[in-house]
Amino acid sequence: MLAVSLLGSGVQAADKSAKAAQPAAQPSAEPAASAALVEGKGLAITGFDIQADAQRIPPEVRNSILVRPTNVQRMASDLFVFRSMAQMAHEQGLDRDPKVKAAMQVARDRALAEAWMAALDEKNRPDVASAEKQARSLYLAKPERFKVDESVHVRHILIGGKDADARAAADKLLEELKGGADFAALAKERSSDKGSGARGGDLGFFERGRMVPEFEKAAFALKQPGELSGVVESQFGFHVIQLVELRPAGTKPFEEVRDELVKEIQASATQNARSVAAEKIRKDAKTNDAAVEAFVSGNTSKP
Repeated sequence: MLAVSLLGSGVQAADKSAKAAQPAAQPSAEPAASAALVEGKGLAITGFDIQADAQRIPPEVRNSILVRPTNVQRMASDLFVFRSMAQMAHEQGLDRDPKVKAAMQVARDRALAEAWMAALDEKNRPDVASAEKQARSLYLAKPERFKVDESVHVRHILIGGKDADARAAADKLLEELKGGADFAALAKERSSDKGSGARGGDLGFFERGRMVPEFEKAAFALKQPGELSGVVESQFGFHVIQLVELRPAGTKPFEEVRDELVKEIQASATQNARSVAAEKIRKDAKTNDAAVEAFVSGNTSKP
């Protein structure tokens, strides 16, 4: 299960009540981002601050967090606390400490470097049409990469336990299903596997080697969508399995992998540009080996 510490923001839907003949002008995102979301004691937290802080959140969940007003309020409140603490640290002269000054400089350098690399990415990222052309060439050049083994898409209902009562419950369940009972409804109601049970027993596609042997053997023995297995005993208890779809071994069609390949090619191009730029810059750096040894020695001697 994935857990994410929520700090985010919300975006209001555009007002659709304007007359068709006189559409309302769309507000600019920049003024909205520059507006103070939280303020007090001469300090303010703006949308730009939220956007900057949100960069630490994984991209795949960032947008879902930044569309909830309660998340934005919490995030702005947290930033206000941090900024207030920073102001108090400044008033106490803590920012004159060499270690603190170095940390501030590194943080500033990192932020500016990230901005510079983002601009470099934009310059070197192939457009979708160009990347798709390269993706198709890659697909044709390396067909073995896109081969897939036979796989099955099944759903199951698990009756946990190993005793006679559990077996009897599984036998009764199978008879009900053979009589036309709704598989998904019974999975939600009775399955001991609560995760798949909430999805009507759905386990999605899997290839050989992914499930325990008894379950795998029974699942791959099914040939027709809707076909039911017998009662299958495994280390988890007793299962009844239903085939949703059988996918034979073969090669994934280009359409199925196109988006993935386009992203891969774009990411490769930008990463390569970053690496080339970094190596070019690194050539100007001269290492002071004696200073490095002294630094390491000092750290080694600390308790």
